[in-house]
Amino acid sequence: MKIKEIIREILKQESIDHIFLIPGGLIDPFLTVFDPLTGVRPIVAAQEGGAAYMADGYARASRKFGVCLCIGGPGATNTATALLAAKSDLSPLLLLTGEVSTAMEGLGMFQDASLISLDDFDLLKPATKFSAIIENPLLFHHHFQKALRTMLTPPKSPVHICLPQDIQETDLAEISLSPLDKAYYESTALDANSADLCIEDFRETQLVILAGDGINTPQGAQALLHLSQTLDIPVATTLRTKGVFPEDHPLSLGVFGYAGTAHATQALLHEHLDVLIVLGSSLNQRDSMDWTRKLSPSKRFIQVDIDLDACNPSHPRTHLVQGDCATFINYIATKKIQPNPARRAWLQQIKQKPRFYDALNQTSNKAPIHPARVVHDLRKIAPRDTVLVVDSGAHRAFCGHYWAAYHPGEYLSATNLGPMGWAIAAGIGAKLAQPTKPCCVVTGDGCMLMQGMEIQTAAKYKIPIVYVVINNQALGNVYLRAKKESIAAMQLTEIPNHDWAALARALGAQGERVKDPSMLGEAFTRAFASNTTYLVDVQCGKDFSTPIEPFSDAQKTGNYHD
Repeated sequence: MKIKEIIREILKQESIDHIFLIPGGLIDPFLTVFDPLTGVRPIVAAQEGGAAYMADGYARASRKFGVCLCIGGPGATNTATALLAAKSDLSPLLLLTGEVSTAMEGLGMFQDASLISLDDFDLLKPATKFSAIIENPLLFHHHFQKALRTMLTPPKSPVHICLPQDIQETDLAEISLSPLDKAYYESTALDANSADLCIEDFRETQLVILAGDGINTPQGAQALLHLSQTLDIPVATTLRTKGVFPEDHPLSLGVFGYAGTAHATQALLHEHLDVLIVLGSSLNQRDSMDWTRKLSPSKRFIQVDIDLDACNPSHPRTHLVQGDCATFINYIATKKIQPNPARRAWLQQIKQKPRFYDALNQTSNKAPIHPARVVHDLRKIAPRDTVLVVDSGAHRAFCGHYWAAYHPGEYLSATNLGPMGWAIAAGIGAKLAQPTKPCCVVTGDGCMLMQGMEIQTAAKYKIPIVYVVINNQALGNVYLRAKKESIAAMQLTEIPNHDWAALARALGAQGERVKDPSMLGEAFTRAFASNTTYLVDVQCGKDFSTPIEPFSDAQKTGNYHD
């Protein structure tokens, strides 16, 4: 069996049913390998960066990993931003690149980017956890398996394998193929001694759980919901983990940090908060409300993470527990802790105030349309189990604040590096990973300028995705800052009013424009009912401020070094 075919079989063993690619001379041998009939369906993107974004979206939605295939040199460099976005969000992604044959390295061959030439292998090292070129076929199995193990071992990260053309075509006899141990996908490790020291903390009255990405799995969500209901523990989530706890549950506080809710802000920054339990969050700038000093429980600050290097034990009363967050929650549940009857009363005091900031904007009849109204009406029409994929820009804040998510994996966003246009392509991977669930992408006109051509990829493969473009004719967040500085600065952030619906139709999708807020519901109903790629271009105003008041206030009052 040739190495190119062995790779296909390995992917099938790991239940990877899609690969995202851009064809090119250096990977010509692979074009006969991947086909729906062989079990791994190839999806050809518009550009290598888009293919890598698709693989990232597939990884996040499938809970497995995504695969991107392209040539080395210009193909590999086009994936760099996507790899870095995946790395910053701990998303496992396998990049396969083709290279000139080993006998031709450094001789001036067209698109030679081998070790002795441009060396894109070294260029990709900062964006990956493991990067290797396979120049000896006898080392293929060792290096390929090491790449997969490294990719899935916490902290999960992209990896890169470079395959010269002659290596792709090499036959390997008697190679043994075995799937990865399930522990690479579902770790159950836990330091029980450290966990035991937390048991008394679960009896405190003012106790809150902040659910980060470490608990963001179906198993973790189920365990968290069970423990929360058993002990009446209120739960907030980070923006990246939105949906891991159902946001219509009585114990839900919503998102804490950037674009967070009033309930989460009040609970976590409460002057009488006794214990805060953080599950799998590094408490970075956005997860910690700009590192506010008000995030300071009086008795204990518990951080649980499989990777202690990800923790930020700056609080004087921090207690670290190393282990899988779901395993930790299930372990605590076995201790038969009695619920504190005063805790629900404390929660009700917090919930007496409205959950959202500027809640009236959700029903605004203004034209141009308010983005809060767009998200509000979209949530009313979209089925409950819709997977929402959110891009970078002002629309991220509106979605994070006003959209309600109910299950893990149904709210996806590149929250750390945040490249614009990510969601347009990532939504394709997400839909293919969860084909039975409706998928909607909320993006902006600035994002469309960067990755809008991937609409043709969705249309080409007849992938049913609803694209909602918040078309405010500006780089929204930057515009809101620039207009306070000068007219010249503001003008640098403005965008012509392009007809994105017309572009979608030109690319093979369906599309329509909406200028009247009363027409949003009908447009979204048509989009979801179409069962095809459908773009709704919503004419929004650019002067509407985002619902991030507490985060902005925290930025004004201090920073990490205070």
